[in-house]
Amino acid sequence: MSRCANAYLSRRIAGLLSGLLFAILAIPLVAQPATEVHPGLGIGPVYDAAHEVTLNGIIQTVVTKHTKGVPVGMHLLVSGPEGVVDAHVGPFLNKQAKEALREGTPIRIVGAKTSIRGKSYLLARQLTVDGHTFTVRSRHGLLAPQPSNHRVHSTNQGKSAAEVKGGAQ
Repeated sequence: MSRCANAYLSRRIAGLLSGLLFAILAIPLVAQPATEVHPGLGIGPVYDAAHEVTLNGIIQTVVTKHTKGVPVGMHLLVSGPEGVVDAHVGPFLNKQAKEALREGTPIRIVGAKTSIRGKSYLLARQLTVDGHTFTVRSRHGLLAPQPSNHRVHSTNQGKSAAEVKGGAQ
């Protein structure tokens, strides 16, 4: 009996050692360099809040059609003291903000400049148009979905409590 138990134990140990050897060979033993970080190639362009600027200008063009290699969402080509600037305002503007952004309209943009694939952009954080201020990004540069001005209408609006509950109980 002892002989069978020893044989079984030996096979078991040999199997465990083989598995351990395989695991050691499968894991690279050489240190790998840290992956290189490419600003703007992750979820979205990198926003540098420490270098915010304010641009006062006139909207020349409102660009809604996406072009490959350009950050997704609406862009405004704004003429200001430094010439024409491409201001990225993102895909989350509400209807009121979109309607306010028209060619020829004066605008004030608070944002941070960045360069993506050799092209310069102003990542807008806040827009002021016609006395209305719209938040595009958080203070950390994350795009902020805009609440819509639409109210959710209940299908029970204008009905009595008895009608909602299905009549007298």
